[in-house]
Amino acid sequence: MEFELWWLLALPLFFALGWLAARVDMRHAMSESRSVPASYFKGLNYLLNEQPDKAIEAFIEVVKVDSDTVDLHFALGGLFRKRGEVERAIRMHQNLVAREDLSTERQLQAMSELGQDYLKAGLLDRAQDIFTKLQQTQANSQVFLLEIFVLEKEWHKAIEIARILSQTANRSYHVEIAHYFCELANIAYTHGETKQAQDDLHEALSVHKNCVRATVLLGDIAASLGEHAQAVAVWRRIESQDGNYVALVADKMMASYRVLQQDEIGLAYLCGVLARLPSFELFSTAFNATLNVLGADAAAQLARTVLQTQPSLRGLDKLLEAELLVAPTDALPDLQMKKSIVQRYSQQQSLYQCAHCGFKARNYFWHCPACNHWDSFPPLKE
Repeated sequence: MEFELWWLLALPLFFALGWLAARVDMRHAMSESRSVPASYFKGLNYLLNEQPDKAIEAFIEVVKVDSDTVDLHFALGGLFRKRGEVERAIRMHQNLVAREDLSTERQLQAMSELGQDYLKAGLLDRAQDIFTKLQQTQANSQVFLLEIFVLEKEWHKAIEIARILSQTANRSYHVEIAHYFCELANIAYTHGETKQAQDDLHEALSVHKNCVRATVLLGDIAASLGEHAQAVAVWRRIESQDGNYVALVADKMMASYRVLQQDEIGLAYLCGVLARLPSFELFSTAFNATLNVLGADAAAQLARTVLQTQPSLRGLDKLLEAELLVAPTDALPDLQMKKSIVQRYSQQQSLYQCAHCGFKARNYFWHCPACNHWDSFPPLKE
């Protein structure tokens, strides 16, 4: 009974101590919040409202008041780099690297940020030096090194670092590695090293069996050597990799079939692929081949068949082209006028578009010149 009475007397004491502790914590929090400059909260508000210019101005005010705000220096440097003010970002991060009061972890972070500044500024040698030193301590350093090697076209180094990343990162780089081998093959072939080029392309296919680019290039090399039967056999493998890419080699295939005097066999193959995988690019080659092999009437019939399933201005342009060849003289002016109008508008649609960044181009790219992604261009025009 005495024990229970003691606890009853202690409860109010514990309650009072808890209340006092809460008051102390609240006062501490309020004093800390009052010590943070109002410009800091303004900067955060501007960031949330996607107004980086005003956010930078606000954060600069904070740094002037309190130079010890290391995290804010990092944030400000990142904003400078993102906005394209690379020189200011470099100065900000150089100051952080020079500070002796920073912990080792913060020093490494500052070096990494400085390396990204150099990379953004195009100072690749400086960036490479920094990321090479940080390889063992900063996980993302190898990603930046890979970007540098690609920009410098150091393909052997790119392959080496991409293989390391494939083992340590959460993604595979087999697509990129295959393209690096294709780049090496291009260089070797340009220097007359045909065997080396073929070896590089076979390496690309061993890394990524569906590397269409390697198959295209192997066929190109065979055709350049006069081995047109071999070239056609190689190009026909593309359908098993990704049939949509047959459109990229259709003209070259028909040229090789023509050398082999097998135009009709080539035309039958293209029409078969077109029936399975309709696309205007493939239809365009099949239409021209039909025109050469079977004549204008057969070409016009092919155009009508395609238009029924895939109506488009480009298809209509081809139909008018065939009809112009067989039309009576008095109908030619009207047909020519219609064709010129249709052709003008259809050409505006004829562009390849990067699926990653939306960059548009008239020529096909394996490597997007805008966002630097590989295989981001679908082989069919928009």
